[in-house]
Amino acid sequence: MNTSRMPALFLGHGSPMNVLEENEYTRAWRQLGETLPRPKGIIAVSAHWYTRGTAVTAMEKPRTIHDFGGFPQALFDTQYPAPGSPELAERIQQALAPLPVIADHEQWGFDHGSWGVLIKMYPDADIPVVQLSVDGTQPAEYHYQVGTKLAALRDEGYMIVASGNVVHNLRMVKWDGDATPYDWAVSFNQFVKGNLNYQGDNHPLVDFMQHKGAALSNPTPDHFLPLLYVLGSWDGQEPITVPVDGIVMGALSMLSVQV
Repeated sequence: MNTSRMPALFLGHGSPMNVLEENEYTRAWRQLGETLPRPKGIIAVSAHWYTRGTAVTAMEKPRTIHDFGGFPQALFDTQYPAPGSPELAERIQQALAPLPVIADHEQWGFDHGSWGVLIKMYPDADIPVVQLSVDGTQPAEYHYQVGTKLAALRDEGYMIVASGNVVHNLRMVKWDGDATPYDWAVSFNQFVKGNLNYQGDNHPLVDFMQHKGAALSNPTPDHFLPLLYVLGSWDGQEPITVPVDGIVMGALSMLSVQV
């Protein structure tokens, strides 16, 4: 096991309101930022940059994107002015070659999936961040293999912070009253936790749709796939831990994973 490599994290980001609130999940993210080794840069993978093709933010000053609606003005007023890093963007392109990776110099920035957790981990916004998109045209195995190629950057001092929710069904969310998790949500969440340390071919979390609760837990795969970037970067020996876990509003898993 390489003890000098930077951690890789998957954080269940949940509602944008976590930015304004203090709860067990935001406290766990803050503790990670306070206790983990400080990276020289962060590779952010968010469910909310779901694209056709693979891209990286390559600008010096990425904008804060408020990609949501119906929330308090204070949330829209929040900025996360972390610097970008064209150098890290280029290094990601090199690591993923021969896969074509588009350098985005102006269109994207930091969406709430990335800055919503990073603002708790690193509130000073003083660590360079480059966001890597999730290519929605590709199968799960592709995202896992991208993670294996990113592993080398962890050895160079860069941290992977992926953000999504392994259970994410907004149509089934219980907005008020009884928030007891659905049985299928609990079952799928346990399935994910039980297979984090899997070694061998045909990884069950790559073939996650085989689980009987997968279709309800992930009507679309966008919030699950960021986990595969983290698992793909695992060397097979590092400890994998769960900093925090829980299911909110019946149908949103807040499971976080640390490699």
